[in-house]
Amino acid sequence: MKSATPPNWHIQNRAAPVHEFAMRFTSTPRGARLARRLVSHRLDEWGHPYGGPLNEAVTLIASELAANAVRHGHVPGRDFHVRLTETPEVVRLEVSDTRTERLPESRPPRDPASDESGRGLLLVEALADLWGVVPRSPGKSVWAEVRRSPATDG
Repeated sequence: MKSATPPNWHIQNRAAPVHEFAMRFTSTPRGARLARRLVSHRLDEWGHPYGGPLNEAVTLIASELAANAVRHGHVPGRDFHVRLTETPEVVRLEVSDTRTERLPESRPPRDPASDESGRGLLLVEALADLWGVVPRSPGKSVWAEVRRSPATDG
């Protein structure tokens, strides 16, 4: 299962980042849209063009995780945080919020015909090579990694 958080998750990405972007956003739909756009913009600046497979995959993951942070992780007066890093092997996205009691889990919608939500983490699971959740104080970070390859580097 790709969504299991390995016990040594902090050691997995041993290589120092070649590129790094981090920013705090307001826990609003507007903040989530801005996070998505800035992730896509940074990836383009780092050589992963708009419309390329890696940029599209990571941008969609950012969209889903930022929307979840706003919808399910919102605490009044608190922002969410996005961190995007790139190493020669992987692009890693982390979205952190301050809500501890609502941990994400991948599950199909109860009624696929009428449910308007519940598909976001299924998309993350399909697009990411690994993803998981780690506690932080306060709250949690949901992370996803997409391996770099000639097919994804566009």
